Amino acid sequence: MTPSGGDATDYLKRILTARVYDVVDETPLERATVLSERLGNELLLKREDLQPVFSFKIRGAYNKMANLTAEQLARGVIAASAGNHAQGVALAANELGCRAVIVMPTTTPEVKVDAVAAAGAEVVLAGESYSDSYAHALQLMDDRGLTFVHPFDDADVIAGQGTIGMEILRQHTGRLDAVFVAVGGGGLIAGVATYLKALRPDVRIVGVQTDDSDAMARSLEAGERVELDNVGLFSDGTAVKLVGEETFRLARDYVDEVVRVDTDAVCAAIKDVFTDTRAVLEPAGALAIAGAKAYAERTGAHAETWVAVACGANMNFDRLRFVAERAEIGERREAIFAVTIPEERGSFRRFIDLIGPTRSITEFNYRIADGSAAHVFVGVQVESRTEADELAEAFRVAGLDTLDLTDDELAKLHIRHLVGGHSPLADDERLLRFEFPERPGALTRFLTSMAPDWNISLFHYRNHGSDVGRVLVGMQVPDDDRGAFADFLDELGYRYWEESDHPAYRLFLA
Repeated sequence: MTPSGGDATDYLKRILTARVYDVVDETPLERATVLSERLGNELLLKREDLQPVFSFKIRGAYNKMANLTAEQLARGVIAASAGNHAQGVALAANELGCRAVIVMPTTTPEVKVDAVAAAGAEVVLAGESYSDSYAHALQLMDDRGLTFVHPFDDADVIAGQGTIGMEILRQHTGRLDAVFVAVGGGGLIAGVATYLKALRPDVRIVGVQTDDSDAMARSLEAGERVELDNVGLFSDGTAVKLVGEETFRLARDYVDEVVRVDTDAVCAAIKDVFTDTRAVLEPAGALAIAGAKAYAERTGAHAETWVAVACGANMNFDRLRFVAERAEIGERREAIFAVTIPEERGSFRRFIDLIGPTRSITEFNYRIADGSAAHVFVGVQVESRTEADELAEAFRVAGLDTLDLTDDELAKLHIRHLVGGHSPLADDERLLRFEFPERPGALTRFLTSMAPDWNISLFHYRNHGSDVGRVLVGMQVPDDDRGAFADFLDELGYRYWEESDHPAYRLFLA
């Protein structure tokens, strides 16, 4: 690592003379209109996701490498990275005409691995976290005589990232109450905080980490660097077990606090930024926005002006399904319950009436398993956590045993997909798939339209945001009622497919 960059004055000089603009342009500072209105505070997004490598990391990587000697560049460089720093080093190496070897965790999203390889760097996959890759990179550095380009614990790298703070003050000259910055190893917040505090000590610097990768928060609380045994990998760009010596020193001096957020909050922030900008940030890229939202809720701040650094957009497409699933919960817009209702005709209808005609049902899972009680897994769109609590109380007042599973990881990750199985009570069961126009209240109308003459023995519905709602229904229809059942289907008017002979149904459910 480059020796300590010194005090704030020394870092000011490094930042002001950083060579980042050889390869990057100044990124815009944009108002998040929808989110600002919701928070009651002006929230400006520093759009580092618009960099050539879709991340701020190119700044520090290039500044470090541009300051290497000709001899060092000739030998080549090596870096350890979860992906964004790797792309920055690879692009800088191309620009400077030197060889680059990148060690990446095996858990790195494929989009980042492919981007690094496409830039001409040699990719080596090793370990499950940045810390594991870092150890392997140090060994390769010695073996091959390469120069190490640290992703965060280096004065030149920190200075490169600090140019973001310089741009923020140049682009916004008015009131500025707080700046929110994602924290992994600490390079970004160290550079931004040092610059801002030197010129605007009144601005509050707030770091943001996931609650399962909070090495900086723990270190600041302990007054010394704390190494984590394990880190969460959803926000892979900030999955660091041990922060840097220099970044910790600077954060201790210039960072006011660190906010922790969970995975659901990050997913909600990704959705928020998409709503405002139509850009899809990666989890680490949305951390600062999630932190600003958590800070607003905790402090009740109003009419302040904040900046959140949207620091990366290298999102794996496969993760979007998970993000969409969890965003509504993270925004407190979906509540999940397990409710026990009587196993009798008409009980579904009465249960739906309790939910009310104005609330959209996001999920409904049920499988007959008991002769007297039906256990239903249901998701409901709500406006706030308070509304979820009120709905749960309404179920209980109606005499229905209710479990609120909104914050239950087991339920959110697994149980919701496992409601079902074989049932000895499902005599004369017919299985059908239905489609209906997806709009608020559509599922309620569908349930209301169903004839009460045949018992529902299985029900599965999940709102996936498409133009049609898809429902799987099992109904107990005696052979003597086949003609009447056919008439019912015709009168219902929904597209449907009979699946009673499907081999998977026979194997797992019938």
